[in-house]
Amino acid sequence: QLQLVESGGGLVQPGGSLRLSCASSGFTFNAIGWFRQAPGKERGGVSCIISGGRSTYYLDSVKGRFTISRDKAKNTVYLQMNSLKPEDTGVYYCAVSACHVGPIIRPLFDSWGQGTQVTVSS
Repeated sequence: QLQLVESGGGLVQPGGSLRLSCASSGFTFNAIGWFRQAPGKERGGVSCIISGGRSTYYLDSVKGRFTISRDKAKNTVYLQMNSLKPEDTGVYYCAVSACHVGPIIRPLFDSWGQGTQVTVSS
């Protein structure tokens, strides 16, 4: 059964860092995307990585601050978030995705885990 589990969120001050993890149940995938749902807003794509790390995509507002990576041996995708801002606050989810230049980051399935809460506040 396809399963992704997010972790690593927390409360951090502006300018701080967090590393989110997305652990898969051992299946192979072409692309994994990270999505964010801020309070009162729709969920949207933040970053995406193509299998093997050949290509990565970032929302303009996080470029230079967030880095997506993959540990194939651990079946885990990470999102390193630095220089966090209050507007980065939200619940972060990962999902098997389709990703293209734009960036266009779309989940392939309408199935979501519990996500992990990120709160950036002083």
